[in-house]
Amino acid sequence: MAPSVTHVTGTVAGGVEVRFTQDGIAVCRFRLTETPTQWDATAQKWRDLEPIPYVCTAWRDLASNAAESLVDGVSVLVKGRITGVRDDSIYLSIDDLGISLRRRIAYTETSLPSPIAARPVTAPPAPQPAAASRPSTGRPGSPPAWWEQKRSANWS
Repeated sequence: MAPSVTHVTGTVAGGVEVRFTQDGIAVCRFRLTETPTQWDATAQKWRDLEPIPYVCTAWRDLASNAAESLVDGVSVLVKGRITGVRDDSIYLSIDDLGISLRRRIAYTETSLPSPIAARPVTAPPAPQPAAASRPSTGRPGSPPAWWEQKRSANWS
């Protein structure tokens, strides 16, 4: 009988542990907690049920990528085969793994934002009052000093 394949959405609980076999094959292991919800018709709201703990194991490139990408508290989507149930945990051998985009943005190596996107925005310089361009009268709306000079010189 083939092992059953399941899809799990949960949160990484703790750090990711990576080791290597004698042949140099990467193996990682981490804990995952899924908290199912159920609609409570009397209270008219969703309520959390008992969390379900998983112990996940990944091999080779998936293990290396998981060790580099996952941290405590990240929501993930896992496709794997159930390999056992012991100590109140479900053991999964992971076939595929992804970071959930429900609550965060994830960048890939090819979709990283450009350096210009991270450049701080600088405010334009504040305008400086030009004292020399105002006539001696200082009334608002008066023409600038060059206007009076040109007019008195007959616009030449």
